[in-house]
Amino acid sequence: MLWPARCALCGERVPDGGGLCAGCRADMPRAAAGCECCGTPLPVAGRCGRCLVKPPVFDAVHSLYLYEQPVIHLIHALKFDAKLHLARTLGGLLADHIATLPGARPEKLLPVPLHPRRLRERGYNQALELARPLAKQLGIAVDFTSCKKIRYVAPQATLSADQRRKNIRGAFSVNGAINARHVAIVDDVMTTGATAAELARTLKKAGIARVDVWVCAYAPLPR
Repeated sequence: MLWPARCALCGERVPDGGGLCAGCRADMPRAAAGCECCGTPLPVAGRCGRCLVKPPVFDAVHSLYLYEQPVIHLIHALKFDAKLHLARTLGGLLADHIATLPGARPEKLLPVPLHPRRLRERGYNQALELARPLAKQLGIAVDFTSCKKIRYVAPQATLSADQRRKNIRGAFSVNGAINARHVAIVDDVMTTGATAAELARTLKKAGIARVDVWVCAYAPLPR
């Protein structure tokens, strides 16, 4: 009552406390359609040529936005400026999107883990913060202890697609039984899918049958 919710972008009052006003929400860069396997933006829904030739390790990708402004601003503020309230905004919007999709829901959400050194540097894991509102709205448990990042790697953002795959190889491990056959990896941004693929490969070796990937934004590398 004393501090009414304001839009994270324009500062207008948001009656429902959803984080973005109706106007800013409508202006966010949504992808018209995407590859059902890897999330690459397409003119119409279906599978891209790359996935028809060689399907990825994960089974499906669902992204909320394209990695363009003002999405970049929101994700950077969450990831690098500790604006953790934006995780509720972005995670809630992603949950609204996932709720409209057909098909079975995963049994658990697995936020992409940070290496302990990176977690100490940042102080929090933005993927876990995004998973919390997803779990609350969709009624799915979050598992943030079974998967570990066991190797400290260079930041992926500065690397090419091939370098990203080599950089992240062998970086994850699974400790104990996850007790689920269908899980969803949660992260903020997906570019080449190298991180998601390596984590999905580790999960499937541990007995997971289906691995989906849920991200706030898709950022394809320039061709």
